[in-house]
Amino acid sequence: MNVLMIEDNESVSEMMSMFFENEGYEATFHQDGAEGYEAYKSNPTKWDIVILDLNLPSMDGMQICHNIRKISKETPIIMLTARDSESDQVIGLEIGADDYVTKPFSPITLLARMKALHRRAQVTPTQEAEVETASEFDVETEIIHINTSTREAYYKDNPIENLTPKEFDLLVAFTEHPKRVFSREDLLTSLWEDPFFGDERTVDAHIKKLRQKIEQVGPQIIQTVWGVGYKYEAPGEE
Repeated sequence: MNVLMIEDNESVSEMMSMFFENEGYEATFHQDGAEGYEAYKSNPTKWDIVILDLNLPSMDGMQICHNIRKISKETPIIMLTARDSESDQVIGLEIGADDYVTKPFSPITLLARMKALHRRAQVTPTQEAEVETASEFDVETEIIHINTSTREAYYKDNPIENLTPKEFDLLVAFTEHPKRVFSREDLLTSLWEDPFFGDERTVDAHIKKLRQKIEQVGPQIIQTVWGVGYKYEAPGEE
């Protein structure tokens, strides 16, 4: 894995450098936001993943993430955020980050999240062939229609646009099991790495963004079951 880490805390970078080296990863570190973004911009296809702190000199992490997404929708991005900064987490996901890790963090946690994102970003020739031959929809309810090979989702005839990989996976899980109540632990176990190292509130942040994108095309279908979790239940469906 070729890693670009933009982080202004030198001790954090030094710590991760040792872990990356132990994993056999090639890693490049930048403490200045603008310099880190220029490193990405100069050769976008070089990087397998970007680790991005929010608070950086010259250019902050939000702006860097936004700029990267103008160049590539595919490069996995993990944002590093403060422990209780839910608004930063949601905004980061909204502008294109694939995941976030809260500070202070365990290097093992970050590595596990990186590996999970990197696996999902890989598309083999066999998978590409499956996309070409796949039937139109393989997950359907009366309202939602999903092609898991092309990773397209529709609310009736309207596309649900700009879903991140995690948001799409969540929608599939709910749609495949209408009215089943999923706890955060259920979703983390099935859609994140197992065991999960991190804050389970990442589920809430992803579902919040998924709901916002659904509401752009129709009434809400992801319902909260207070004290338990979430479920798919569409208005008018039996």
